[in-house]
Amino acid sequence: MEVQINEIVSSIRTVDQQQLLSPKLIQRLIHEVMRAMDERDVHRRRVNDERKITSGVRDEQEGESE
Repeated sequence: MEVQINEIVSSIRTVDQQQLLSPKLIQRLIHEVMRAMDERDVHRRRVNDERKITSGVRDEQEGESE
């Protein structure tokens, strides 16, 4: 199952008992959404790190030790 999450607001209305989501499927959906959110956060951090202007690796390493 491929899931792409950007921003979503949704309402779900069940019509038939047979169309209800199983607990296993709900857990799978939650897992996929959480994974997508984690990947988005990692990507944002990477992009922010790439946008930083530094004086070089040595200055970055010295900043980490402070």
